Amino acid sequence: MKIRCIITDDEPLARKGLLGYLEKIDYLELVAVCEDAIQLNSVLKEKTVDLLFLDIEMPYVTGIDFLKSMQNPPKVIFTTAYEKYAIAGYELDVLDYLLKPISFDRFLKATNKAFDYFNSRQDNEHNYLFIKSNGKLEKINFEDFLFAEAMENYVAVYTPAKKYIASSTLKGLIENLPGKQFIQTHKSYIINLSCVDSIEGNLINISKYQVPISKMLKDQVMAKIKTGGK
Repeated sequence: MKIRCIITDDEPLARKGLLGYLEKIDYLELVAVCEDAIQLNSVLKEKTVDLLFLDIEMPYVTGIDFLKSMQNPPKVIFTTAYEKYAIAGYELDVLDYLLKPISFDRFLKATNKAFDYFNSRQDNEHNYLFIKSNGKLEKINFEDFLFAEAMENYVAVYTPAKKYIASSTLKGLIENLPGKQFIQTHKSYIINLSCVDSIEGNLINISKYQVPISKMLKDQVMAKIKTGGK
């Protein structure tokens, strides 16, 4: 398993140090090195990645503000000289929070945590999941899972035969779906990439349904559809 990564830091020495560490770990694959969130934003419109090593205090846009602006961000390991952002990192569900100067053993511990996270998601890539609907657990095969729609405190899961109302959030649902096969297209929708029939403007046709693509996510969604989830 390879974890596709981007390093983003406005300090040249910090970028160089992280790059040297990253090159020592065989399960990490470097996609790009960025000097700020603006460069990172441009790269993410063209490439799909799994993990960001993200500085916080950068010019123009902070790492925290950038992460808050994304609807479907990659997982993040914050790299910063300041302890004061630790609570914000926790609230944003980042994988780890590295304080500069970062030692290699601490970097390795953080990346091993990332490996375990992505490996557990791969382990879940069997052919089905269970959702709680109408007081019982329902098994849904991934091949039958067309898309999901958020409905306040519930999620509607659409299959060719039936619509299930699940006691879940959209975020909770997508965390239990294989990332290569499913993607969030809008703040309220997740689709199965293998079920896409066609695309018309900002609408994806899946079976007899149409699912919207948000403007913010369109470049990411189109890139993943074109590459088959790679």
